[in-house]
Amino acid sequence: MSGAIAKAFARAKARGEGALVAYGMAGDPDLPRSVDVFAAMVEGGADIVEVGVAFSDPIADGPVIQGAAERALKAGSTLKRVLDEVVPELHRRCPETPLVIMTYVNVIMAMGEERFAKRARERGISGAILPDLPPEESGSLRATFDAAGVDLIPLCAPTTPPARAEAIAKDARGFVYCVSVAGVTGMRAELPADLSQRLELVRKASPVPVVAGFGISTAEQARTLSAHADGVVVGSALVRAAHTEGPQAARALCAEIKRGLKR
Repeated sequence: MSGAIAKAFARAKARGEGALVAYGMAGDPDLPRSVDVFAAMVEGGADIVEVGVAFSDPIADGPVIQGAAERALKAGSTLKRVLDEVVPELHRRCPETPLVIMTYVNVIMAMGEERFAKRARERGISGAILPDLPPEESGSLRATFDAAGVDLIPLCAPTTPPARAEAIAKDARGFVYCVSVAGVTGMRAELPADLSQRLELVRKASPVPVVAGFGISTAEQARTLSAHADGVVVGSALVRAAHTEGPQAARALCAEIKRGLKR
């Protein structure tokens, strides 16, 4: 596990809190102002920042993040520009906060596995999440990322059978991202009743922290899940807040979620 990611979870645990992994879209509304959004999330208490890189066919994302991706693409966001312009400035402003790229396999392949891994590490990226990468096809990419010092963070879906989930967890890097609901990203009024059991199963098998994501948007949901996970991911609610009300709204929502993560 990346030293920066491990330290972030350790710091949260030492404070008696679950970790908050906050997602935003690089380039929404444009590249410079998206840095302000990410920095505001950290000011609000985000322990790790997921830097979304727009893709034209975001199959894992719901309407809120799809809209953000469209705005980012129109603003000229590319993986190269995110790594060269957004990430260094964000790393300068928030040097203690681990940064994780979240995008799709085609975006990485277009740049080249080794080139991406090297550039990402040089710019201060600690890990990457690729929701459309099947575990069975991740070996080569994981080896390339391992060599560069970038964690390839796996996902476990609600439909993942227990034995497969345990296998994914045992070989995880960074943290395990447990997808809390079937379908795409987006706010949910209620989370599945069996989610806590699935989180506990993965947590027992995993050598790295386990977080729950997709559908989490309130402090109460975060509080419920923090008893069964090491942290939560909040994405769509933050993207919507930043888009409609600006960076300070994202900061306020992070602070609210963090209050729910106190144990």
